[in-house]
Amino acid sequence: MQLIVLGSGTSVFHPQRASAGFWLETEAGSILLDCGADAPHRMAQENLDWPNLDAIWISHLHLDHCAGLAPFLFGIKWAPGIGDRKKPLRIVGCEGIEKLLKAIDDSHNYKLFDQNFAVEIHEFAPTESAHIFDLLAGLKAETISTPHRAESLAIRLTDQSGATLVYTSDTGFSEAVADFARDADLLILECSFYRDKPTRKHLEFADAMCIAQLAEPKQLLLTHLYPEWDDIDLEAEAKKLWPGETIAASDGLRLEIKSGRR
Repeated sequence: MQLIVLGSGTSVFHPQRASAGFWLETEAGSILLDCGADAPHRMAQENLDWPNLDAIWISHLHLDHCAGLAPFLFGIKWAPGIGDRKKPLRIVGCEGIEKLLKAIDDSHNYKLFDQNFAVEIHEFAPTESAHIFDLLAGLKAETISTPHRAESLAIRLTDQSGATLVYTSDTGFSEAVADFARDADLLILECSFYRDKPTRKHLEFADAMCIAQLAEPKQLLLTHLYPEWDDIDLEAEAKKLWPGETIAASDGLRLEIKSGRR
């Protein structure tokens, strides 16, 4: 699997950090993990094959994670060669996705669902036990609820080689989330604040390091970084609290994800 960071930032506008979005290339197909408002243009900037995207995962309905979804469906209608596409686009994730898209569609008759290909929407209710399903053929997915919004979900993906990626998206501190991420080859974990977080529904640095200690991922990618991180060496700070490999997310970063423990 290869991960490309499209957006490592938040809802606060930033000159170097777009809102949340991650492109994941797998043998089973391509997946977009969250679709913030910047994601459609960021996919084009990274020269990705966005007209043939296979699936989109939406973790929750905060706009910095889903506001690009309707513009993507509107824009893909006019992509060169899109008339030849026959495979469906799967949109999978939290409850409320279809309601949101239909509300936007009905507001101006955008015809978001009037495509040459099928748009399949699959929503999962938040539960304490994991949902297990195939996101694409040959790509196993599991989801659990996170303490952020009522509908918020984390996802764990495992390919046929056994490589695993966990994407928490936004979350407050939770040992259940740490257990869910245990031994992942790559854990994409939010780390919104350095210290003195203003809400329990996000993580500050100490929370993220505690989750890393409990989960013991092969690699830890910290993302959803507010501007207060601009003058802090996140990776150097992480070495003080956790011996594992910590990577500060940045837009355009590319990572290979392979199965195997340290």
